[in-house]
Amino acid sequence: MPPAEPFTVAAARGLGLTRGQLRRPEYVRLAHGVVVRLDDALDEEDRLRLLATVLPADAAFSHRTAAALLGAPVDPPARPHLALTPRRVLPQHTGLVVHGRRLGPADVVVHHGLRLTSGAQTFLDLAAVLPAAELAAVGDALWRERHLDPMRLGERLRRADRVRGVVRARQVAPLLSPLAQSRPESLIRWWLTASDLPTPRPQVEVHDGTGLVVAHGDLGYSDWKVLLEYEGRHHAEAEQFGRDIHRYSLMAADGWLVLRFATQHLGSPWTVVARTRAALVSRGWRPAPR
Repeated sequence: MPPAEPFTVAAARGLGLTRGQLRRPEYVRLAHGVVVRLDDALDEEDRLRLLATVLPADAAFSHRTAAALLGAPVDPPARPHLALTPRRVLPQHTGLVVHGRRLGPADVVVHHGLRLTSGAQTFLDLAAVLPAAELAAVGDALWRERHLDPMRLGERLRRADRVRGVVRARQVAPLLSPLAQSRPESLIRWWLTASDLPTPRPQVEVHDGTGLVVAHGDLGYSDWKVLLEYEGRHHAEAEQFGRDIHRYSLMAADGWLVLRFATQHLGSPWTVVARTRAALVSRGWRPAPR
């Protein structure tokens, strides 16, 4: 019986296993012609770790695969993405998406035992395929998880002339923040920043009458006392709902006007911008004359 580690279909056939036997649930196809026998269910990292044992030494998981492993708000793709040093013939597998990349030492990290493209390289790669708002959400998360910072990202982008996606990456990079706590917060902040409205600050402090910080708003404008809060599904839980009511009363007591957004607003950036504009105007903001 083949060992509990990757083996080729040809090796399995040599040991007497038929194609029908290889279709049983205890066998999982990792890539074209590469199979592993499973005694227990594997999570995505375990699957990639097994796959890595049969990959070339210069291989690094990349793009959405790397981003998901590094904690960015993207779903891991069904077919893992892989970066390889360019060859005359770049190997291809039906179970993989292979990219030719010349990666330096700073462009690869080992994370949980897996070779991945670095946070900066992953950000640059995804800049070619993600819209700016989603790229900002990825960059915020990578910075929040300490896989990215302005120095490392700036160094990578300086080496990226004529790389596909670099224009968008350079546009988004200066606006990233590790203070954003979620993808929706990042999206809302990007929409407002890309509009003609003032740039909101993340994690705005709310004070009580003595000046003590008693709460934080997701996003806000201190000059006009306007806060923006995103409420995900967990805010409907009874305990969280009670905490939210307490926070909102503290915000109101400190003179803040609070706008609350939810999942339904993530498909309507114009609604978020329009309501924020109206709130700012009600508090005295006026656009600069053209």
